[in-house]
Amino acid sequence: MSKKICFVVTVALAAKNFLVWSFDEMHKAGYDISLLCDMDEEFIATLPEYVHAYPVKMERGIDPKGAISAVKKMKKIFKAEKYDIVQYSTPNASLYASIAAKQARIPVRLYCQWGLIYQSFDGIKRQIFKTIEKIICNNSTDIQPDSKGNLDLCRKEGFYDESKSRIVWNGCANGLNVEKFNIDNKKQYRQEIRQQFNIDDDTIVLGFLGRIMKDKGFNELMLCFQELQKKYNNVKLLYVGYNEKPDTVDQELLRYFDECEDIISTNGWVDDPQRYLAAMDIFLFPSYREGFGNVVIEAEAMGVPVIVSDIPGPQNGMDDNVTGYKVPPRDWKPLYEKACELIEDKDKREAFGQAGAKYAPEHFDSKVLITKIIENRDWLISRG
Repeated sequence: MSKKICFVVTVALAAKNFLVWSFDEMHKAGYDISLLCDMDEEFIATLPEYVHAYPVKMERGIDPKGAISAVKKMKKIFKAEKYDIVQYSTPNASLYASIAAKQARIPVRLYCQWGLIYQSFDGIKRQIFKTIEKIICNNSTDIQPDSKGNLDLCRKEGFYDESKSRIVWNGCANGLNVEKFNIDNKKQYRQEIRQQFNIDDDTIVLGFLGRIMKDKGFNELMLCFQELQKKYNNVKLLYVGYNEKPDTVDQELLRYFDECEDIISTNGWVDDPQRYLAAMDIFLFPSYREGFGNVVIEAEAMGVPVIVSDIPGPQNGMDDNVTGYKVPPRDWKPLYEKACELIEDKDKREAFGQAGAKYAPEHFDSKVLITKIIENRDWLISRG
């Protein structure tokens, strides 16, 4: 007898990045899989034929009219399909699905908590989104953050207790694709990318993967690199990502980013981040909030030392003083100081890089993770 599970996220991109990787193994393990999100026919055509696709219109941001419509549609689907598990992630989808699944009396309502959006806000907006988070948690029978840091934080904040919350294995939503991020290919990738951007072997390349927005630490990254430019004449910044929220960052720093000859930008996402990571000497990740921060383990897997914000998520994907450094968030100076230390100490860079290339696959291999996830889902169904 198959086990019925429905995955719910707000948009197709989230499904592509964090869910589809797991479908084959779950299907082999006897799961009848449905996917519900805001998706078009083009995306549906890319899904395995065994996946039942349910397009439901959902907008990001606060949308009361759309929320009511989405909850009604979800409830109708959930009641008709009688799922064993409804699993939801991302803010709007989680709110709507938790309400609809509870109304439809789904036995296992699993909230995979990929970060805490309220941490980005202040004042009344922070309180509103914190309340929404509590509603989602209260409606759920089980909560699984993708990092131990967020698990501990939310237990402390009173969102949930130990009985209904846990992380699977070492955390992370989708683990590390060890075949893709293979250190054996580093030399080749490094040469190709550096040749593409005319970067010589003596240049120290600092790198970043992520969106241009305040919450990713863009301002701190730019302030740090400005100072590094003043001190060293052989540094460049390789920025892999796109400009999602330019109005949230300091406009003078954004202009500096656009005009600085020592900043190389891909001006968008790339399908082969492993090649760009291989070209880096130091990876910087000064984010304000994360669910986990997969880019940290991906950089480590490619033998790159990391300097990350000491926040839930990134702090759980590295070994401080072994694979890199943790620094306080929202402050460019500690980031700058640790970057200087690694720029000036090649032996330490290499030692951290070698340690990271061992640490990341051992702790976050996606093949091991999916085995642990299936075991957990089987347990949830038996318990539910």
